[in-house]
Amino acid sequence: MQLGIDDLSFATADQYLDLADLAPVHGVEAAKYYVGLGQERMSVAAPDEDVVTLAAAAAQPIVADLDEAGRAAIRTVLLATESGIDQSKSAGVYVHHLLDLNPACRVVELKQACYSGTSAVQMALALVARNLEQKVLVICSDVARYDIGSSGEPTQGAGAVAMLITADPRLVAIEPLSGLNTHDIMDFWRPNYRTTAMVDGRLSLRAYTDSLSGAWADLQAQGGPGFADIDTFCYHQPFTKMAVKAHQHLTKIVGAPRDPEVLDAQIGDSLRYNKQIGNSYTASMYIGLISLLDHATEDLAGNRIGFFSYGSGAVGEFFTGTVVPGYREHLRTAEHQRRIDDRRRVSHEEYLRIVAPANPVDGGEHPIPVTSRSPFRLAAITEHQRVYVRADAAGVSTEAVA
Repeated sequence: MQLGIDDLSFATADQYLDLADLAPVHGVEAAKYYVGLGQERMSVAAPDEDVVTLAAAAAQPIVADLDEAGRAAIRTVLLATESGIDQSKSAGVYVHHLLDLNPACRVVELKQACYSGTSAVQMALALVARNLEQKVLVICSDVARYDIGSSGEPTQGAGAVAMLITADPRLVAIEPLSGLNTHDIMDFWRPNYRTTAMVDGRLSLRAYTDSLSGAWADLQAQGGPGFADIDTFCYHQPFTKMAVKAHQHLTKIVGAPRDPEVLDAQIGDSLRYNKQIGNSYTASMYIGLISLLDHATEDLAGNRIGFFSYGSGAVGEFFTGTVVPGYREHLRTAEHQRRIDDRRRVSHEEYLRIVAPANPVDGGEHPIPVTSRSPFRLAAITEHQRVYVRADAAGVSTEAVA
Protein backbone atom coordinates (compact mmCIF):
# COMPACT_ATOMS: atom_id res chain seq x y z
CA MET A 1 0.00 0.00 0.00
CA GLN A 2 1.39 3.39 -0.99
CA LEU A 3 1.29 6.32 1.42
CA GLY A 4 1.65 9.97 0.55
CA ILE A 5 0.03 13.25 -0.44
CA ASP A 6 -3.60 12.90 -1.46
CA ASP A 7 -4.47 16.61 -1.77
CA LEU A 8 -2.56 19.89 -1.88
CA SER A 9 -3.56 23.53 -1.52
CA PHE A 10 -1.73 26.77 -0.80
CA ALA A 11 -2.66 30.26 0.32
CA THR A 12 -0.72 33.49 0.45
CA ALA A 13 -1.22 37.01 1.77
CA ASP A 14 -3.76 39.34 0.17
CA GLN A 15 -1.18 41.98 -0.84
CA TYR A 16 2.27 42.10 -2.39
CA LEU A 17 5.19 44.44 -2.91
CA ASP A 18 6.97 44.38 -6.25
CA LEU A 19 10.70 44.27 -5.58
CA ALA A 20 11.17 46.92 -8.28
CA ASP A 21 9.63 49.31 -5.71
CA LEU A 22 12.03 48.17 -2.98
CA ALA A 23 15.23 48.24 -5.04
CA PRO A 24 15.65 52.05 -5.25
CA VAL A 25 15.12 52.33 -1.50
CA HIS A 26 18.08 49.99 -1.06
CA GLY A 27 20.05 51.86 -3.73
CA VAL A 28 20.23 48.97 -6.19
CA GLU A 29 18.82 48.06 -9.59
CA ALA A 30 15.76 45.82 -9.71
CA ALA A 31 17.88 43.23 -11.53
CA LYS A 32 19.75 42.58 -8.28
CA TYR A 33 16.55 41.05 -6.96
CA TYR A 34 14.89 39.83 -10.17
CA VAL A 35 18.05 38.07 -11.38
CA GLY A 36 20.40 37.89 -8.40
CA LEU A 37 17.80 36.50 -5.98
CA GLY A 38 15.37 35.20 -8.58
CA GLN A 39 12.57 37.09 -6.80
CA GLU A 40 10.05 39.43 -8.41
CA ARG A 41 7.39 40.00 -5.74
CA MET A 42 6.90 39.27 -2.07
CA SER A 43 3.59 38.67 -0.38
CA VAL A 44 3.03 41.07 2.52
CA ALA A 45 0.93 39.86 5.45
CA ALA A 46 -1.48 42.51 6.70
CA PRO A 47 -2.05 43.15 10.43
CA ASP A 48 -5.18 40.96 10.27
CA GLU A 49 -3.27 38.07 8.64
CA ASP A 50 -0.92 35.64 10.37
CA VAL A 51 0.06 31.96 10.33
CA VAL A 52 -3.40 30.95 11.59
CA THR A 53 -5.38 32.79 8.91
CA LEU A 54 -3.03 31.62 6.17
CA ALA A 55 -3.15 28.03 7.40
CA ALA A 56 -6.93 28.00 7.57
CA ALA A 57 -7.21 29.53 4.09
CA ALA A 58 -4.84 26.90 2.67
CA ALA A 59 -6.69 23.99 4.28
CA GLN A 60 -10.25 25.18 3.67
CA PRO A 61 -10.56 23.85 0.07
CA ILE A 62 -9.25 20.43 1.10
CA VAL A 63 -11.65 20.12 4.01
CA ALA A 64 -14.56 21.45 1.95
CA ASP A 65 -14.10 18.68 -0.62
CA LEU A 66 -14.37 15.91 1.98
CA ASP A 67 -17.63 14.22 2.86
CA GLU A 68 -18.62 13.70 6.49
CA ALA A 69 -16.73 10.43 6.75
CA GLY A 70 -13.63 11.96 5.21
CA ARG A 71 -13.66 14.85 7.67
CA ALA A 72 -14.11 12.44 10.57
CA ALA A 73 -11.08 10.47 9.34
CA ILE A 74 -8.83 13.50 10.04
CA ARG A 75 -7.75 12.48 13.52
CA THR A 76 -4.51 14.48 13.53
CA VAL A 77 -3.59 18.03 12.52
CA LEU A 78 0.11 18.87 12.45
CA LEU A 79 0.98 22.54 11.94
CA ALA A 80 4.58 23.42 11.19
CA THR A 81 5.76 27.01 11.60
CA GLU A 82 8.72 29.05 12.72
CA SER A 83 6.65 32.23 13.10
CA GLY A 84 4.18 30.97 15.69
CA ILE A 85 1.90 33.26 17.67
CA ASP A 86 2.00 31.65 21.13
CA GLN A 87 4.69 30.01 23.25
CA SER A 88 2.23 27.43 24.58
CA LYS A 89 -0.94 27.03 22.52
CA SER A 90 -0.60 25.48 19.08
CA ALA A 91 -1.63 27.68 16.17
CA GLY A 92 -3.20 24.50 14.83
CA VAL A 93 -5.86 24.51 17.56
CA TYR A 94 -7.20 27.81 16.24
CA VAL A 95 -7.16 26.37 12.72
CA HIS A 96 -8.94 23.21 13.87
CA HIS A 97 -11.76 25.39 15.23
CA LEU A 98 -11.93 27.68 12.20
CA LEU A 99 -12.31 24.63 9.95
CA ASP A 100 -14.89 23.04 12.24
CA LEU A 101 -13.02 19.73 12.40
CA ASN A 102 -13.97 16.74 14.50
CA PRO A 103 -13.07 17.22 18.20
CA ALA A 104 -11.81 13.60 18.23
CA CYS A 105 -8.48 14.85 16.92
CA ARG A 106 -4.93 15.48 18.14
CA VAL A 107 -3.36 18.84 17.19
CA VAL A 108 0.33 19.67 17.54
CA GLU A 109 2.62 22.50 16.42
CA LEU A 110 6.14 21.61 15.24
CA LYS A 111 9.20 23.83 15.05
CA GLN A 112 12.66 23.51 13.54
CA ALA A 113 13.13 26.53 11.36
CA CYS A 114 12.05 25.83 7.76
CA TYR A 115 12.45 22.05 8.07
CA SER A 116 9.57 21.17 10.40
CA GLY A 117 6.99 20.77 7.62
CA THR A 118 8.90 17.73 6.41
CA SER A 119 9.07 16.40 9.95
CA ALA A 120 5.28 16.75 10.06
CA VAL A 121 4.92 14.85 6.77
CA GLN A 122 7.09 12.00 8.00
CA MET A 123 5.17 11.81 11.29
CA ALA A 124 1.91 11.82 9.36
CA LEU A 125 3.07 8.94 7.18
CA ALA A 126 3.91 6.92 10.30
CA LEU A 127 0.46 7.59 11.78
CA VAL A 128 -1.29 6.55 8.58
CA ALA A 129 0.84 3.40 8.39
CA ARG A 130 -0.58 2.39 11.80
CA ASN A 131 -4.15 2.90 10.62
CA LEU A 132 -4.74 3.03 6.87
CA GLU A 133 -8.21 4.51 7.34
CA GLN A 134 -6.80 7.60 9.08
CA LYS A 135 -6.07 10.88 7.34
CA VAL A 136 -3.60 13.46 8.66
CA LEU A 137 -3.86 17.14 7.80
CA VAL A 138 -0.39 18.68 7.60
CA ILE A 139 -0.15 22.46 7.33
CA CYS A 140 3.01 24.51 6.86
CA SER A 141 2.41 28.22 7.50
CA ASP A 142 4.82 31.10 7.91
CA VAL A 143 5.31 34.85 7.59
CA ALA A 144 8.95 35.65 6.75
CA ARG A 145 9.85 39.08 8.06
CA TYR A 146 13.20 40.81 8.51
CA ASP A 147 14.30 44.21 9.73
CA ILE A 148 13.44 47.14 7.47
CA GLY A 149 16.50 48.10 5.45
CA SER A 150 18.32 44.83 6.14
CA SER A 151 19.83 42.59 3.48
CA GLY A 152 17.13 40.03 4.22
CA GLU A 153 14.25 42.44 3.53
CA PRO A 154 13.86 41.51 -0.18
CA THR A 155 13.60 37.82 0.77
CA GLN A 156 10.45 38.29 2.84
CA GLY A 157 7.16 36.62 1.99
CA ALA A 158 4.17 34.78 3.40
CA GLY A 159 2.42 31.55 2.56
CA ALA A 160 0.88 28.32 3.76
CA VAL A 161 0.49 24.84 2.28
CA ALA A 162 -2.02 22.25 3.42
CA MET A 163 -1.51 18.57 2.62
CA LEU A 164 -3.76 15.62 3.25
CA ILE A 165 -1.62 12.56 4.01
CA THR A 166 -3.38 9.25 3.34
CA ALA A 167 -3.03 5.71 2.11
CA ASP A 168 -3.51 5.24 -1.64
CA PRO A 169 -2.75 8.92 -2.37
CA ARG A 170 -3.93 10.64 -5.54
CA LEU A 171 -0.94 12.98 -6.05
CA VAL A 172 2.46 11.84 -4.76
CA ALA A 173 3.47 8.54 -3.12
CA ILE A 174 6.31 9.17 -0.66
CA GLU A 175 9.07 6.56 -0.73
CA PRO A 176 10.29 5.19 2.61
CA LEU A 177 14.00 6.07 2.58
CA SER A 178 15.39 9.42 3.73
CA GLY A 179 18.82 10.96 4.00
CA LEU A 180 19.26 12.98 7.20
CA ASN A 181 21.70 15.61 8.44
CA THR A 182 21.80 17.67 11.65
CA HIS A 183 24.44 20.06 12.98
CA ASP A 184 24.31 22.77 15.65
CA ILE A 185 24.98 25.94 13.60
CA MET A 186 24.05 29.56 14.32
CA ASP A 187 23.29 30.54 10.76
CA PHE A 188 19.73 31.80 11.36
CA TRP A 189 17.70 32.11 14.54
CA ARG A 190 15.09 34.25 16.31
CA PRO A 191 15.34 34.73 20.08
CA ASN A 192 12.10 34.93 22.05
CA TYR A 193 12.57 38.65 22.58
CA ARG A 194 12.73 39.47 18.86
CA THR A 195 9.99 39.63 16.23
CA THR A 196 12.46 39.39 13.34
CA ALA A 197 15.20 36.85 12.70
CA MET A 198 18.96 37.06 13.06
CA VAL A 199 20.94 35.70 10.14
CA ASP A 200 24.55 35.18 9.12
CA GLY A 201 24.03 35.20 5.36
CA ARG A 202 27.29 33.65 4.21
CA LEU A 203 27.24 30.97 6.89
CA SER A 204 23.61 30.21 6.07
CA LEU A 205 24.34 29.61 2.38
CA ARG A 206 27.24 27.30 3.26
CA ALA A 207 25.23 25.51 5.94
CA TYR A 208 22.48 24.84 3.39
CA THR A 209 24.79 23.24 0.84
CA ASP A 210 26.73 21.36 3.54
CA SER A 211 23.45 19.93 4.82
CA LEU A 212 22.46 18.97 1.29
CA SER A 213 25.77 17.13 0.88
CA GLY A 214 25.31 15.30 4.16
CA ALA A 215 21.69 14.36 3.58
CA TRP A 216 22.41 13.13 0.05
CA ALA A 217 25.33 11.03 1.28
CA ASP A 218 23.12 9.50 3.96
CA LEU A 219 20.36 8.74 1.43
CA GLN A 220 22.88 6.88 -0.69
CA ALA A 221 24.16 5.02 2.36
CA GLN A 222 20.57 3.92 3.05
CA GLY A 223 20.35 2.48 -0.46
CA GLY A 224 18.19 5.29 -1.85
CA PRO A 225 17.83 6.14 -5.54
CA GLY A 226 20.76 7.68 -7.37
CA PHE A 227 20.74 11.03 -9.12
CA ALA A 228 20.01 9.49 -12.51
CA ASP A 229 16.95 7.75 -11.05
CA ILE A 230 15.31 11.10 -10.13
CA ASP A 231 13.44 13.06 -12.80
CA THR A 232 12.74 16.38 -11.10
CA PHE A 233 13.74 18.11 -7.87
CA CYS A 234 12.12 20.38 -5.28
CA TYR A 235 14.32 22.34 -2.86
CA HIS A 236 13.66 24.58 0.09
CA GLN A 237 13.55 28.10 -1.35
CA PRO A 238 14.54 30.91 1.04
CA PHE A 239 14.90 32.75 -2.26
CA THR A 240 14.47 31.18 -5.66
CA LYS A 241 18.11 31.42 -6.75
CA MET A 242 19.11 29.37 -3.69
CA ALA A 243 17.34 26.35 -5.15
CA VAL A 244 19.29 26.85 -8.38
CA LYS A 245 22.57 27.03 -6.46
CA ALA A 246 21.62 23.96 -4.45
CA HIS A 247 20.88 21.92 -7.56
CA GLN A 248 24.15 23.01 -9.15
CA HIS A 249 25.89 21.91 -5.96
CA LEU A 250 24.25 18.49 -6.06
CA THR A 251 25.12 17.95 -9.73
CA LYS A 252 28.73 18.77 -8.87
CA ILE A 253 28.73 16.25 -6.01
CA VAL A 254 27.41 13.44 -8.18
CA GLY A 255 29.34 14.40 -11.32
CA ALA A 256 26.19 14.89 -13.40
CA PRO A 257 26.12 17.04 -16.56
CA ARG A 258 25.49 20.72 -15.82
CA ASP A 259 23.87 21.80 -19.07
CA PRO A 260 21.64 24.81 -18.28
CA GLU A 261 18.69 23.44 -20.26
CA VAL A 262 18.87 20.11 -18.45
CA LEU A 263 19.08 21.81 -15.06
CA ASP A 264 16.10 24.02 -15.89
CA ALA A 265 14.08 20.99 -16.94
CA GLN A 266 14.87 19.38 -13.59
CA ILE A 267 13.89 22.31 -11.33
CA GLY A 268 12.49 25.21 -13.39
CA ASP A 269 8.78 24.55 -12.92
CA SER A 270 9.21 24.25 -9.14
CA LEU A 271 10.42 27.86 -8.94
CA ARG A 272 7.54 29.73 -10.55
CA TYR A 273 5.27 30.38 -7.59
CA ASN A 274 8.09 31.25 -5.20
CA LYS A 275 9.21 34.09 -7.48
CA GLN A 276 5.83 35.71 -6.89
CA ILE A 277 5.30 34.85 -3.21
CA GLY A 278 8.73 35.12 -1.64
CA ASN A 279 10.02 33.10 1.28
CA SER A 280 7.41 31.11 3.16
CA TYR A 281 9.81 29.18 5.41
CA THR A 282 8.23 25.78 6.19
CA ALA A 283 5.87 26.04 3.21
CA SER A 284 8.40 26.98 0.54
CA MET A 285 9.49 23.51 -0.63
CA TYR A 286 5.90 22.33 -0.79
CA ILE A 287 4.83 25.43 -2.70
CA GLY A 288 7.63 24.35 -5.03
CA LEU A 289 5.98 20.93 -5.35
CA ILE A 290 2.63 22.55 -6.16
CA SER A 291 4.35 24.80 -8.70
CA LEU A 292 5.94 21.78 -10.36
CA LEU A 293 2.67 19.86 -10.61
CA ASP A 294 0.70 22.91 -11.75
CA HIS A 295 3.17 24.08 -14.42
CA ALA A 296 4.66 20.92 -15.94
CA THR A 297 3.54 20.69 -19.56
CA GLU A 298 4.24 16.99 -19.81
CA ASP A 299 2.44 14.36 -17.78
CA LEU A 300 4.61 13.60 -14.73
CA ALA A 301 2.84 10.34 -13.87
CA GLY A 302 5.40 7.81 -12.70
CA ASN A 303 8.17 10.42 -12.38
CA ARG A 304 10.32 10.39 -9.27
CA ILE A 305 10.76 13.72 -7.47
CA GLY A 306 13.71 14.42 -5.20
CA PHE A 307 12.96 16.65 -2.20
CA PHE A 308 15.52 18.52 -0.13
CA SER A 309 14.10 20.15 2.98
CA TYR A 310 16.34 22.41 5.05
CA GLY A 311 15.90 24.31 8.29
CA SER A 312 18.60 26.55 9.68
CA GLY A 313 20.23 25.63 12.89
CA ALA A 314 20.46 23.11 11.09
CA VAL A 315 18.43 20.07 9.96
CA GLY A 316 18.22 18.73 6.43
CA GLU A 317 16.41 15.79 4.86
CA PHE A 318 16.51 14.38 1.34
CA PHE A 319 13.69 12.04 0.36
CA THR A 320 11.85 11.01 -2.79
CA GLY A 321 8.33 10.44 -4.04
CA THR A 322 6.65 9.27 -7.24
CA VAL A 323 3.84 11.08 -9.04
CA VAL A 324 0.62 9.06 -9.11
CA PRO A 325 -1.09 8.44 -12.48
CA GLY A 326 -4.18 10.60 -12.84
CA TYR A 327 -2.79 13.30 -10.53
CA ARG A 328 -3.81 16.09 -12.90
CA GLU A 329 -7.48 15.44 -12.20
CA HIS A 330 -6.94 16.46 -8.57
CA LEU A 331 -4.84 19.63 -8.92
CA ARG A 332 -6.08 23.09 -7.95
CA THR A 333 -4.10 24.98 -10.58
CA ALA A 334 -6.69 27.64 -11.44
CA GLU A 335 -7.38 28.32 -7.78
CA HIS A 336 -3.67 28.66 -6.99
CA GLN A 337 -3.11 31.07 -9.87
CA ARG A 338 -6.12 33.09 -8.77
CA ARG A 339 -4.70 33.41 -5.25
CA ILE A 340 -1.58 34.98 -6.76
CA ASP A 341 -3.30 37.11 -9.40
CA ASP A 342 -5.95 38.51 -7.06
CA ARG A 343 -3.48 40.05 -4.64
CA ARG A 344 -3.41 43.84 -4.41
CA ARG A 345 -0.14 45.60 -5.22
CA VAL A 346 0.96 48.04 -2.52
CA SER A 347 3.44 50.88 -2.79
CA HIS A 348 6.56 50.98 -0.67
CA GLU A 349 4.92 53.59 1.55
CA GLU A 350 1.86 51.39 2.06
CA TYR A 351 4.10 48.40 2.77
CA LEU A 352 5.89 50.33 5.53
CA ARG A 353 2.55 51.22 7.13
CA ILE A 354 1.35 47.61 6.90
CA VAL A 355 4.37 46.09 8.64
CA ALA A 356 4.82 48.87 11.23
CA PRO A 357 2.23 47.86 13.88
CA ALA A 358 3.55 45.72 16.71
CA ASN A 359 1.42 43.27 18.66
CA PRO A 360 0.11 44.92 21.85
CA VAL A 361 1.41 43.61 25.17
CA ASP A 362 -0.72 45.52 27.68
CA GLY A 363 -3.69 43.16 27.83
CA GLY A 364 -6.17 45.82 26.72
CA GLU A 365 -8.77 45.65 23.97
CA HIS A 366 -7.17 46.09 20.57
CA PRO A 367 -9.46 45.63 17.56
CA ILE A 368 -7.57 45.12 14.31
CA PRO A 369 -8.93 46.96 11.27
CA VAL A 370 -10.01 45.02 8.20
CA THR A 371 -7.07 45.17 5.82
CA SER A 372 -7.18 41.86 3.93
CA ARG A 373 -9.86 40.03 1.97
CA SER A 374 -8.88 36.69 3.46
CA PRO A 375 -11.63 34.18 4.33
CA PHE A 376 -10.21 34.24 7.88
CA ARG A 377 -9.00 37.25 9.85
CA LEU A 378 -7.32 38.15 13.10
CA ALA A 379 -10.00 40.54 14.38
CA ALA A 380 -8.60 41.60 17.74
CA ILE A 381 -6.09 40.98 20.50
CA THR A 382 -8.07 41.39 23.72
CA GLU A 383 -6.93 40.56 27.24
CA HIS A 384 -3.87 38.87 25.75
CA GLN A 385 -6.11 36.61 23.63
CA ARG A 386 -6.16 36.46 19.84
CA VAL A 387 -9.62 36.56 18.34
CA TYR A 388 -10.15 35.10 14.86
CA VAL A 389 -13.21 35.43 12.66
CA ARG A 390 -14.52 33.78 9.54
CA ALA A 391 -15.66 36.01 6.70
CA ASP A 392 -18.69 35.27 4.58
CA ALA A 393 -18.76 35.46 0.79
CA ALA A 394 -19.14 39.23 0.96
CA GLY A 395 -16.10 39.58 3.18
CA VAL A 396 -18.14 40.40 6.29
CA SER A 397 -16.78 38.98 9.56
CA THR A 398 -18.97 36.29 11.09
CA GLU A 399 -18.25 33.95 13.98
CA ALA A 400 -15.46 34.91 16.37
CA VAL A 401 -12.99 32.22 17.41
CA ALA A 402 -10.81 32.90 20.45
